[in-house]
Amino acid sequence: MTNLNLDSVMDLSEQPEIVQQAFAFVLQSWDLAKGWLLSPAAWSQFAILILAYLLAVLISRKLKPSLTRLFTPADDQGNIFATARRFILIFLPLIMPLLAYGLTGLGESITRSIFGSGEVIAFGKRIFLFLAARIFVTDIINDGFLKLLGKFVLVPVAALNAVGLLELATTRLDAMVVPLGNLSFSLLFAIRFAVVGGIIFWFGRWSNDQSSTFISKQEEMRPATRELASKAAEIAIFGAAFLFLMNMMGISLTSLAVLGGAIGVGLGFGLQKIASNFISGVILLLEGQATVGDYVELDGGEAGTIVKMTARAAILETYDGRWIVVPNEDFITTRVVNYSDSGSANRYEAPFSVSYDTDINLVPGIVEAAVAKHSEVLSEPYPPDCELRSFGDSGVNFAVEFWVNGIDDGRHKFTSDVLFLVWNALKENNLEIPYPQRVVELKGEIRTMNQ
Repeated sequence: MTNLNLDSVMDLSEQPEIVQQAFAFVLQSWDLAKGWLLSPAAWSQFAILILAYLLAVLISRKLKPSLTRLFTPADDQGNIFATARRFILIFLPLIMPLLAYGLTGLGESITRSIFGSGEVIAFGKRIFLFLAARIFVTDIINDGFLKLLGKFVLVPVAALNAVGLLELATTRLDAMVVPLGNLSFSLLFAIRFAVVGGIIFWFGRWSNDQSSTFISKQEEMRPATRELASKAAEIAIFGAAFLFLMNMMGISLTSLAVLGGAIGVGLGFGLQKIASNFISGVILLLEGQATVGDYVELDGGEAGTIVKMTARAAILETYDGRWIVVPNEDFITTRVVNYSDSGSANRYEAPFSVSYDTDINLVPGIVEAAVAKHSEVLSEPYPPDCELRSFGDSGVNFAVEFWVNGIDDGRHKFTSDVLFLVWNALKENNLEIPYPQRVVELKGEIRTMNQ
């Protein structure tokens, strides 16, 4: 067999360095493959690899059903142990490549003790690691960001490691310097920073979601306290992630302190409005003057239900679906009327009139019984109460007071329903609802003219 070498094929002395290195790698790979094909030790290692793969497939097929039955909890179980068992089940697809990797490792120790070499079987181990990484990305990871990171980072790294080019690739990337103003860093450092930073902030986001879910379930805490605890946890998590990332970049905390001082000066001059709104938001959450779900009305005329509270402002939703952004400072510096406290009862009244021919002593009992039938009208703190208000020009004026949970929709939701009930009750009991009347008195003689 004719030896293949660089000089006998072509002259690459004038080609770019990367082309020369690639061709040299091809030649090395060819020489390595040729040596494996002609070596009895290599053939024995190939046999061990095939045997390890077949055993791994057989064992995983027998083991997966048993592990599935063992770790699958009942459908109605939702405790931490059930969650942990479901989490373990996610990794069952990794059994086959990891078993093959472990069995291959045993075979490698045997071949090295007998033949003194194990390059083929070491290559097989890296291939099984590549398969495990690929299965992990395609079958196990569900998060979009992590799947993208695994597809473009983990799998390529595992592939380079499998063919033995990982060290060469990292060396080349480390030698490539990226300038950024007065700073310069290697391309390898930039890639590591992007990957690690992405993972850190993804973990921060996941931790924040878990903490927010946990805090929201603490019903013994006031809504405002829960909101404040959630914001504090969010700031702590992402603050820690940021400090860790800065430390990884080599930026000292002293520099961060100087930066913090500069930001403080900026807050004192140009950003004092933003700082004031942030502090006002913290005060609102601590004191519980207004929280999500409350219907509020400000001095400026803004009125609506608070649907969201941020570090800078509160968002009110009006009856017609519009959102109004109100700075937190307005809740502290101006008069705020809070009509509700997350579902507290509120009192309303519906006015009506009856004619002077009516026995007004019957009206309160009839109307109160009718209004009490409404599904939203409460008996606590007070049942419906019908009161005589005045004697009008055309009839006797009454009003029925009633309590409901929530705010009258557009000031007409509950009141409209109650007025319908009052109308029907009066009609059923033959009680007349008056209309405007005028008595005209003519004085003096009325003369007629005959033509």
